[in-house]
Amino acid sequence: MDLDTVRTFVVAADAGQFQEAAAELAVTQQAVSKRIAALERTLGVRLFTRTARGSGLTIDGQAFLPHARELLRVAERAVASVRPGRRPLRVDVIASRSAQSGLMRDFHRAHPEIDLDVVMLFDIEAALAAIRSGTIDASFRAVAMPGRPLPEDIESVRVLDERLQLLTGPAHALAGARSLSLAQLVGHRIWMPGIVPGTEWGAYYDDLVAEFGLTIEATGPNFGSDALLDTVADTPALATFMGESTRLVWPAGHGLRRIPVTDPTPVYPHSLLWHRDNPHPALAALRAHLAATTADHDAAGTWVPGWTVPV
Repeated sequence: MDLDTVRTFVVAADAGQFQEAAAELAVTQQAVSKRIAALERTLGVRLFTRTARGSGLTIDGQAFLPHARELLRVAERAVASVRPGRRPLRVDVIASRSAQSGLMRDFHRAHPEIDLDVVMLFDIEAALAAIRSGTIDASFRAVAMPGRPLPEDIESVRVLDERLQLLTGPAHALAGARSLSLAQLVGHRIWMPGIVPGTEWGAYYDDLVAEFGLTIEATGPNFGSDALLDTVADTPALATFMGESTRLVWPAGHGLRRIPVTDPTPVYPHSLLWHRDNPHPALAALRAHLAATTADHDAAGTWVPGWTVPV
């Protein structure tokens, strides 16, 4: 059903005359008559009768009028749901306990008036497809992959360099250290079942291993962070990497240690990605907030892969 004909019907019904309806709609009286006739053919009924004072609704026209008004209200709500500034800003983060999620919580506290939808997509290809289709407005990613530059219509900016820490159980050989150099980690098993080949974080840890001769194992199913913490706490031979901003909670009896890594400190580079033509006003507010609250990119004594998009 053509909404223009429905709108014309409602205006004509309220005005009582096709001429007044034409003036309100800024069209000719002939155009109003054609639209009403088209709607009547679609419905198979007469909606108006001619009277000495103008046009009156038939019984069918009176029955259709409240439904026509509701159709227009629904159409307006549908448009408003996708109008920039009227719908929530949709942002992708990798995980709920990640540094990116923390950045979004900080943004929400600073701008509680902005509606947010936070989603979690698997990898950068899924995120790029969602950005380009308009399913999401922005995504936090490492940006990007070796030999796979971002599409020309995707913009990015580095927003956070998150330092990695070694997480060990109380019986691990390195558990008592106040800090550890990367050289001291050589020969120790670092277990990270969440690493998936072909992802940007997989490429990051591949480069870390190649650069410093570490042993990172991704064997076994990934049962989530709780199972990872349980295993590391109970297995003296295993440790894992965690970002310093990753929010973790474990039972007191686990006795886990978070140990800074130095010389150099590996940092995971978080960037914000968005489509260059995205008009959502809250996206500009998010970018401004991140620019004002995150810094320390490429600090002295830190390491990132050479393929990371520069600041």
